[in-house]
Amino acid sequence: MRLKSSRVGWPLVKTLALSECDRLLCFHCGGSFIGIDLCQYPGCQVPSEVIGFMKRGFIRLCAPIIIGIVIGAQWSASVQAQPAAQTRHGIAVPIGGALKYDNAEVWTRLVELAGGKGARFAVFATASGDPEKSAERIIEALTKYGAIAEHIPVAPKLKSPHSPDVRDAVRDPALIAKVKASRGIYFAGGAQERITAALFTAEGTPTPMLQAIWEVFNQGGVVAGSSAGAAIMSTTMFRDPPEVLDILKAGLNGLREGKDIDRGLGFVGFDIFVDQHFLKRGRIGRMLPLMVQKGYKLGIGVDENSAVIFDGDEIEIIGSKGALVADLGASNVDKSLIEFNLKNAKLTYLDRGDRFNLKTKVISPSVQKLKGQKIDPNADNFLPFFKADAFYPDILGDTVIVNAMSHLIDSRQQTLIGLAFNAEALTAQGGNRKSPALGFEFRLRKGADSLGYFTGAWGGEDYTIINIYLDVVPISMAQPLYKARERKLPRAASRLTK
Repeated sequence: MRLKSSRVGWPLVKTLALSECDRLLCFHCGGSFIGIDLCQYPGCQVPSEVIGFMKRGFIRLCAPIIIGIVIGAQWSASVQAQPAAQTRHGIAVPIGGALKYDNAEVWTRLVELAGGKGARFAVFATASGDPEKSAERIIEALTKYGAIAEHIPVAPKLKSPHSPDVRDAVRDPALIAKVKASRGIYFAGGAQERITAALFTAEGTPTPMLQAIWEVFNQGGVVAGSSAGAAIMSTTMFRDPPEVLDILKAGLNGLREGKDIDRGLGFVGFDIFVDQHFLKRGRIGRMLPLMVQKGYKLGIGVDENSAVIFDGDEIEIIGSKGALVADLGASNVDKSLIEFNLKNAKLTYLDRGDRFNLKTKVISPSVQKLKGQKIDPNADNFLPFFKADAFYPDILGDTVIVNAMSHLIDSRQQTLIGLAFNAEALTAQGGNRKSPALGFEFRLRKGADSLGYFTGAWGGEDYTIINIYLDVVPISMAQPLYKARERKLPRAASRLTK
C-alpha cells in the first residue's frame, strides 16, 4: 500500500489514499470518509483500515463530485501509462506455449518452486477444447517430476455429462478447498477468453475460485500457464486479435477493447505485458501496438518451449530458447501519423539461464554465456563474426527479429533494416486486402550501451543481446511488388524462325 495525499480541486473533497495499483480512492467529503475501489483484482492488497465508511447523508452532498472523480479516474487510467509495479507475493511463470512434456528443466523447476517433491498442483484446463485430455497430460508430466497434481474441472468444454456447470464449479466449496490446499496452479493452453469468462462474474468481479487462486499466490505459491495460460498473466491480454500485420495496420489505437484485447488476471503485476509463442510467430508486431495503446513501458515476449520465472523483482529464463524484452521507457510516437509508428524502443534478447532485474534493468547473463565470448561492438579490438551487411525482407517471420539482432551485434553494420508487408496482397492476383501497399520498416541500430554474449555450449550459436534500438516507420510498398521480365528475341534471330 502506497499512501498518497493530494488535493483534487474542491474544498470538500480530498484524496486520502491510493492502493498499490492506484485504483483505490479514499475521500474525505462533508465529514465522511468514503472508500471507492476502482480495482477489482483480488491480488491488489488494500488494507481495511484505509477504507472509510459511508455515512448517511453524504450522498446528497458529495455523490455528484464522487461520480465525476470516478469517471475521470477510470478514463485517465485507460489512456495513461500503467502504474508502478504491484508487489508480487508469489511466483508467476508464463510459458510461451508448445511446452514439451520431456522438457525436464521447466517441469522440474515448477515443482521445485512450489516446494519440491510432493508439492500439490491444481490444474485448470479451462482454456482447452479438450479439457480432460489436456489435464491428463499435464498431470502426468507434473507427477513424473515429483508433484501431486489434480484436475479442477472448471471448463466450458468438458465432455462428461456429470461435469459441473462452470458457474457452479467456481463456487463449489469442495473444489475451492482443493485449490487452497495447493502450492501450485497450472493453466493449460487453448482460448484464453475461456479462462477469464469462467473466473470473473458477469459483472466483472472475481469469483470465489479466482479469489482462492489469488490466495495461493499471495501466500507465496506458484501460478504457471502455457500459451493461453501465459496470456492471462498480464492485466491486459489479447483476446481474439487479427493477424500481426493487420494489428500494425490498424494504427496507434486500433485494438478494440472486448474484442481484440481484454482484461487479464495480472499475476505479473500492473506494469508488465506478457505475450507468448513470441519469436515463432513474429509477435513483436502485435506486442508493440498493444504496449503503446495501453501505456505499458515493459513487455516480455516468451518463445515456445521456454518460460520466464517472475520472482520478486527478478526474472529468469528457462527452457529451450528465450524471451525478448521491449523497453518503451524512452520511446515516442508521432501522433500526426494515422499508421502505427514508434521511435527509440529498446530491445534485449534474454537466452536460457539469463536473469533480468525489473527495477534496476541489470542483466546477468548465464554461466555459459560468461564462459563464452563477450561481444562489445564499440570496443577498439572488436572482431565481428559476420562480415557482410544483412537485410531482412520478412522481419515478422519465425525468429527473424532475434536473428537480425544477433547479426547486428556481431557485425560492423550499424543499422539493419527489416520489412513487414503482405507480399501476396502486392502481387497482381493479391485480391482485395486492406491497405495492400502499407508496410512497415523495422530499423534496428546499435547504441553506445549495446552488448552481446555468445556461447556454443549447447551445440548451437546462442546469443544474449543487450540494448538494440528500434524504430518502426510506416512505408508504402510498390504495387505490384514484382512482375515477370518480358523477353524479346533479337530481330536477326526472329528472321531465322520464319
